[in-house]
Amino acid sequence: TWLSDALPHLAKRIDDVCVIKSMHTEAINHDPAAMMFQTGSVIPGRPSMGAWVSYGLGSGNANLPSFVALTSNGRGRAGQPLYDRLWGSGFLPGRFQGVKFRGQGDPILDLYNPAGVTRNQRRRMLDSLNKLNQQQADRFDDPAISTRIAQYELAFRMQMSVPELIDIQREPKHILDAYGPDTTKVGTYAYNCLLARRLAERGVRFIQLYHRGWDAHGDAPKQVRRQCLDTDQPTTALLQDLKQRGMLEDTLVVWGGEFGRTVYCQGKLTDKVYGRDHHPNCFAYWLAGGGVRGGITHGETDDYSVNIAEKPVHVHDLQATILHQLGIHHERLTFRHQGRYYRLTDVHGKVVHDVLT
Repeated sequence: TWLSDALPHLAKRIDDVCVIKSMHTEAINHDPAAMMFQTGSVIPGRPSMGAWVSYGLGSGNANLPSFVALTSNGRGRAGQPLYDRLWGSGFLPGRFQGVKFRGQGDPILDLYNPAGVTRNQRRRMLDSLNKLNQQQADRFDDPAISTRIAQYELAFRMQMSVPELIDIQREPKHILDAYGPDTTKVGTYAYNCLLARRLAERGVRFIQLYHRGWDAHGDAPKQVRRQCLDTDQPTTALLQDLKQRGMLEDTLVVWGGEFGRTVYCQGKLTDKVYGRDHHPNCFAYWLAGGGVRGGITHGETDDYSVNIAEKPVHVHDLQATILHQLGIHHERLTFRHQGRYYRLTDVHGKVVHDVLT
């Protein structure tokens, strides 16, 4: 497997990684392309993949959400905005939506009680509120009210579980060092990689890390290397950490963006500050762990990386494969909404068995 010299750390663990070189999508711009990967559709309002997984598998830890989205601050440009619908529950019950950990300030707002309010007082307040909500739920049979009750209870439990979770200073020094110099800076990609491992250890089913700033329409050589500097060491440390703890075989790691970039220049042809445009026709993703064959590539592009030459993998195929490795049949995970059954892969998707052990 050929790997860029901008990823020296990942190169050391490439035997654990399967690179899919033949990904493709119909979406040509960021928002619809991100929606396609996260929800299986460019139409807003559909459940995200993490919400589908939460719906299908339930929670592995009653004191934490089953689905967490981690937004990161990077060295490069801020990049495209991240909308809550990317981790939303759509028409699924609201309790399946992702809980966002912010990239700056407190990871979760209102995690601690106000001064003068004890935990027992908070418990009594919540019990009184739940009685009122339950009366409304019994009267109107509104699932939104039942979801609200469940979310209030989860938030109360998270006040006890999350402070310990996010205190990564408890980690040994060699672990902090492995993830890189930014590991102790809240909201950085390195911090979130280590936090992702801690979430996985505690039974959180689906964890998403967002890292922006890859939209290199100009100054691509500098921008891409800066982004790789931000992500290479922490990503590799996460793989190594999971493997050393015996967790990688049960944890599927998926890494990629909403589409690729052209191999030809965008803008003025120079040797230093050229850009690369959006390229949905063919691009790469990589997977590791979770029953995926490491040390292989899947698919081929033509000689100019303009189109796919062998073994195309559509977004829906990748989604079907992810669900399959989580023990879910992508055609059977459905939800009835407005008169018809929906699923993550819509009416499409084939499991890519060639990349699986």
